[in-house]
Amino acid sequence: MRQVRDLPSAGFRIVLELEVRRVACRHCGAVKRERLDFLADNPHFTKRFAFYVGRRCRQASIRDVAKELKLDWETVKTLEMQYMRAQLKRAGTPGPRAIGIDEISVRKGHSYRIVVSDLVHKRPIWFGGEDRSEASMAAFYDWLGLKKSRQIKLAVMDMWKPFRNVTKNKAPQAAILFDKFHIMRHLGEALDKVRKAEYARLSGKDRRFIKGQKYNLLSRHENLTLEGKRSLKILLAANKRLNTAYVLKEERFADMIDRHWDGIAAYCKPENKVSLGFVEGLNNKIRVFQRRAYGLRDDEYLRLKVLTCMLPPL
Repeated sequence: MRQVRDLPSAGFRIVLELEVRRVACRHCGAVKRERLDFLADNPHFTKRFAFYVGRRCRQASIRDVAKELKLDWETVKTLEMQYMRAQLKRAGTPGPRAIGIDEISVRKGHSYRIVVSDLVHKRPIWFGGEDRSEASMAAFYDWLGLKKSRQIKLAVMDMWKPFRNVTKNKAPQAAILFDKFHIMRHLGEALDKVRKAEYARLSGKDRRFIKGQKYNLLSRHENLTLEGKRSLKILLAANKRLNTAYVLKEERFADMIDRHWDGIAAYCKPENKVSLGFVEGLNNKIRVFQRRAYGLRDDEYLRLKVLTCMLPPL
């Protein structure tokens, strides 16, 4: 007699008692237990209970769900992984026409994984690689296969050269579009680095011009209020290094635009109109469950979590 935990009812824990028969196989002679389709991979739970645990883990951490259901932490993780694999199986094999390519940091020390999303269906479809190299990027196209790679019409990415090189080689028919969020971020990060260095170099009253000026310094001049423009003018007049960096920002930006013009201008073509905010929104979502799973170093769990975060629940 085996006890199997099922979905709770009216606040009560439900446990089923089953007789699992042992069957002698006529072909191999071995004695095996009968397989019951309604049981989870962990035979002490029903499949619907495992899926209930999986749905709960979409909103809460493993630790919180384990505490709520009075289960072991490892058990909850195993049941959630079964749920996520079932989600992927139902979603089917992707055949994307427009993809978004980005990388996320999985731990300190420049450890990265590449995330590729289907921008039409708004879901991540591949998570892998060992870093941001051409070899890691090529692993995605190898996984997708030659036929489906040649069906890609648009690839959205940042200006990272290895991503661009591999895409041109593996999907030469695809138009390459540089993500405007990454372009502006590169520009802002360089200027903000100078601002932080100047704040650290100065002391006392000299810092008063820099403190609280990050928004004014990084925003487009025409978007600033009258007060913001006045504060920026005082700041640039008081700090020569920041003034130089601010002027160079515009020149470097123009130079960067010139060097990457094809990938930027591609957005103007009607056939390349896709939601560029999806990849950035996905990154924010990934960071949320990375914080929930802080300290968890299971790459397969993280892969499943990323690939199912935009799929509908079962």
